[in-house]
Amino acid sequence: MLTLDVDSVRAFVAIADLKSFTQAANLLGTTQAALSLRLKRLEERVKRRLIERTPRQVRLSSYGELFIASARDFLEAHERAVESLLLAKKRLKLGIGCHLIGSELQTMLAKVNELDPDLVLEISTDTSTKVKEEYLNGELDAVILRSEEERKEGLILCIEHYSWYASPNFQYSPNEPLRLAILDEKCGVRDQAPLILKKAGLRSNNVLIAGSTEVVNAAISAGMAVGIYSQRMAPEDSIDVRELFNLPSLPTSSIELHTHLTDQKTRKILKVISSVFNEYTADEDLALY
Repeated sequence: MLTLDVDSVRAFVAIADLKSFTQAANLLGTTQAALSLRLKRLEERVKRRLIERTPRQVRLSSYGELFIASARDFLEAHERAVESLLLAKKRLKLGIGCHLIGSELQTMLAKVNELDPDLVLEISTDTSTKVKEEYLNGELDAVILRSEEERKEGLILCIEHYSWYASPNFQYSPNEPLRLAILDEKCGVRDQAPLILKKAGLRSNNVLIAGSTEVVNAAISAGMAVGIYSQRMAPEDSIDVRELFNLPSLPTSSIELHTHLTDQKTRKILKVISSVFNEYTADEDLALY
């Protein structure tokens, strides 16, 4: 049974409409060579010459004249079929590392709602390790997580720069251990902090270990301890005390997007979501598309 290739038929229709291989290639975002190859593949499949091409003119052959209306119907039917699948999905299962989202969550949801108010967005928040595991198990369509690994497996949305933050009223003496308030989630940057302080000739003591960002933030605001934050996530009432207390610099990490979805509609949604994080980097090469 004869079957038709969508890209080849689309190339034929574009050439027929524009009567130019150059303009048709530009329209379809390809090269003239690739366009000619698609047309050749279609003509070989139907065993008919569809386009007559001379140095001065590009026009339909007699068989092309017979085929053009059916070719348009074919493409329209294909577009309707694809659109029906996209409309049927209307659901995106997104996992986000629970310690990555701050005040930008409202902005992110507003942008998604503006783009597609009918979308059902299922957001799952947990540790970066947990959401990545769920993604690899096929439970999530996409995940945004923090990575300190040198090998980057996902799309980098922004680079997180870390420092030491405390209340303006926090008191510290280099002769005493630096009081730290930390989350109990594993974090490559935070876990290196004691060793980094030790190499700088300083001591540290974890005076609060909590399972939520809110508790750690409360401890920092109360002047109880110093917290290790990315600049994006530091409490508004805290200050960077690295230079004030002569503390060592901390390494960076990256926020990455992982997804296996490639359809155009989902890509647009993920681009909007990613743009919230892109705002924290000046590197245009980190943009999603």
